[in-house]
Amino acid sequence: MRTLSICILSLALSFAFSPALSNQAFAQKGLKIYISADMEGLTGVVTGEQLSPEGFEYARFRQIMTDEVNAVISAAREAGATEFLVSDSHGNGQNLLIEQFPDDVRIVRSWPRALGMMHGIDETFDGVIFVGYHSSTSNSSGVRAHTKSSANLTDLQLNGKHVSEGEWNAAIAGQYGVPVIMVTGDDAAVAEVSGALGPIEGAVVKMSHGFHSATTLTPAAGQKLIKEKTAAAIRRIADFTPYTLSGPPVVQFSLKHYQPVELLAYLKIVRRVDSHSIEYKAEDMVDASKFMQFVLDYSVTITP
Repeated sequence: MRTLSICILSLALSFAFSPALSNQAFAQKGLKIYISADMEGLTGVVTGEQLSPEGFEYARFRQIMTDEVNAVISAAREAGATEFLVSDSHGNGQNLLIEQFPDDVRIVRSWPRALGMMHGIDETFDGVIFVGYHSSTSNSSGVRAHTKSSANLTDLQLNGKHVSEGEWNAAIAGQYGVPVIMVTGDDAAVAEVSGALGPIEGAVVKMSHGFHSATTLTPAAGQKLIKEKTAAAIRRIADFTPYTLSGPPVVQFSLKHYQPVELLAYLKIVRRVDSHSIEYKAEDMVDASKFMQFVLDYSVTITP
């Protein structure tokens, strides 16, 4: 009898300390999740017709964007998350249909904001989820591949490495000790972000054939996949680690046009690398983000 009791106790302890169950137990706590939502990587998006108010499908895809973020919120809540901050991070920053979110969700809207697509992130969050992300301007694959500004930027590097918006934003979150746990987008975007950050969860909602073409899931199928991947990410949230740089960020970027680079080179804080490229040695990712927001958003004609 004593031998049987010892066996039962040993079995119970092995279950209690197994990685799968410890992760599951961790996920049952109240978790705070940051969601950064873009549009190019949404289910069905292939051209500008879905991405700006002038496009004939924009209103429909505002709804799809809202539905995909709500799919994340619903699945994360079921898995143990209790608090959400959503960053509307595409175009004018006023895409999400905010009346369709649960009352306890908060939404960051419009620009400028110092941390860009990650504004509001801090050390109190447990994880970050990227929704609707796209591949970088350095990537030869992916629907609407670009980094930060398709109109102006041809390259963005951190410490000598070409980075996507996903990797840039992960480094901002990493400064606060918060890991990225999931990304949704086309196959090129998910592969690029996962390749930089490690084995995070990824929901591939379409397969890219080029800059303006893809084979896509239906919105319902896309949301189902997103829910499944979100639940998986929350269940194993303890597995993820923050993405951090090995040293202070050195930002290098290239602009399409010559004159902005010439003018930026008047500043002592920057170095002109070549005719179209600038280098800036930042104190940290917050400083780097503020610098890039200024470079891309400032105009002397801004009013009020």
